[in-house]
Amino acid sequence: MKTKWLTDPAHSEIFFKVKHMVISTVTGEFTKFQGSIESESDDFSNAKFDFSIDVDSINTKIADRDTHLKSEDFFDVSHYPKLTFTSNSGIKDNKITGILTIRDVSKEITLDADFGGIIKDPWNNQRAGFEFTGKLNRKDFGLNWSQMTEAGGLVVSNEVKLQINLEFIAQ
Repeated sequence: MKTKWLTDPAHSEIFFKVKHMVISTVTGEFTKFQGSIESESDDFSNAKFDFSIDVDSINTKIADRDTHLKSEDFFDVSHYPKLTFTSNSGIKDNKITGILTIRDVSKEITLDADFGGIIKDPWNNQRAGFEFTGKLNRKDFGLNWSQMTEAGGLVVSNEVKLQINLEFIAQ
């Protein structure tokens, strides 16, 4: 029997990190997102994961930078308000593979997947926890804005590190 699971936004977070000027790291997050899982097993090996992120919710703690990230130079929120991920299969060998769509570019990516387990909370809800990590090249998804420093390094690195911590509640 398939079980449907939905993200618990109060116990979930999606972070990204990029190098700035080659010497430091900037961390940002998306604060609005929805996710679901449909699975027939408790190990999620045959599960289907679906996620949608509201790009307008990007937050790097600097309003001007967030405005730039929402502009045509990067995410172009007015034309592409959502990022999506749909898994090709469930978690296998601590990995999950699926199609990530940013702007109008869809590409297969694989993330490391750490399944934290399933537990029953004090209100009798079944909860499952996951941590997903990985890297992607932003230019692969049409996020092409770039400038060079005087020393020849990129102002914003092409590599983006992802840290996604999600808790789901069985429906």
